[in-house]
Amino acid sequence: MPPNTKIIVLDDDPTGCQTVHSCLLLMQWNVETIRSALLDRAPLFFILTNTRGMGPDQAAALVLDVCRNIRTALDQLRAEGISIRALFVSRSDSTLRGHYPIETDIMAAELGPFDAHFLVPAFFEGGRITRDSHHYVMVEGAPVPAHETEFARDAVFGYRHSYLPDYVEEKTKGRIRADDVIRFTLADLGAGTEARLRGLSGNACCVVDAVQQSDLDRFSETVLHAVDEGKRFLFRSAASLLTSLAHLPPQPVPAWAMSSYALAATGIIIVGSHVRKTTLQLAALLAEPNVRGIEVNVDLCQGNHGPAQRQTLQQEIAAARRDGKTAVIYTSRTERQFADSAQRLAFGAAVSAFLMDIIRDLPADVGFLISKGGITSNDTLSTGLNLKTCEVLGQILPGCSMIRCPEDHPRHPNMPVIIFPGNVGDANALKVVFQRIAGLV
Repeated sequence: MPPNTKIIVLDDDPTGCQTVHSCLLLMQWNVETIRSALLDRAPLFFILTNTRGMGPDQAAALVLDVCRNIRTALDQLRAEGISIRALFVSRSDSTLRGHYPIETDIMAAELGPFDAHFLVPAFFEGGRITRDSHHYVMVEGAPVPAHETEFARDAVFGYRHSYLPDYVEEKTKGRIRADDVIRFTLADLGAGTEARLRGLSGNACCVVDAVQQSDLDRFSETVLHAVDEGKRFLFRSAASLLTSLAHLPPQPVPAWAMSSYALAATGIIIVGSHVRKTTLQLAALLAEPNVRGIEVNVDLCQGNHGPAQRQTLQQEIAAARRDGKTAVIYTSRTERQFADSAQRLAFGAAVSAFLMDIIRDLPADVGFLISKGGITSNDTLSTGLNLKTCEVLGQILPGCSMIRCPEDHPRHPNMPVIIFPGNVGDANALKVVFQRIAGLV
């Protein structure tokens, strides 16, 4: 990738960095912070918007603010003689949940015009592939159409179609018809897409197949050639596309050796995600002899019950640490029902605020922190630890990023934090990550 090119990723939760390393995550997006990231040595950076945890109006307002600040930062640098060619990515969930087309519409209006926007939801580390424009989730080794999974029944971001042209028509409420969506199939990628990419215009909507990383490598190579020739593209993708676009070398410290980053052999694990996979992973983790489970009753996080439960949890965390155990703080597993998506989001925000109070009060000598769940992880970084920026060290397990608190952090200097998405890994993945960071394997 040419040295003046920068991939700018608006990430709707902090798990989009789960295939890369040695780049910045921004929890703030004022112009000065964005300028610094644009001048950083890495070929890409992430702005963590957390919009998946918001309603549509709040998400739209936030993305608009971010885009305007990006444009200002780019204009300032250009006026100073520093011209940066930006590639824009709206990174979202590999199971098709999120504020599409709201976010890409705003990005197109504020950062465009674009010749096309591409939906590329494949995420191989998490078992998400796209074939013949149908998006699949691998379940016990078998591909299941995404619309038949639990993710499609999401109370906020549910959908009825996993054939991506139909998904686009559904989500755009017919503004973009399925027949007008341009498909890039595996056969197209194999035959070469240069001519088709050159012919795109008017922010055409395109969907891209991929069943392995080499598919996206091939696609990205032709995309970058088209960009060299002046084409402007916008991407709505999961994480795997970023690996191919950025073309990074291997991470500095291999996954099996990342316990070298831990400050001590015991730490804290916080589990907020409620998807079935997380619940299975939590059960396997709690069977480990070196951990102690501490349950958070989500019905007691608000009102008069909150302070009492918080005090009890802090006592249990201290007791676990005295016994040489890593405390596993997890929300009660019962899935609540809500009248509408707004109530669900509000309840989730209240529970997250309670968990962040726990994180703010963690002992200063914690050896490491594992945060399970996308929205939980975003709040952990931005609110619980109050980070402005941090660097991605790499992946401790495919799809699970490790970042490190800055050395000048007032409470946890250089503490490693593992961002573990809710829907990644097999039943033993959370246990393996704990064993690896604690130096037990």
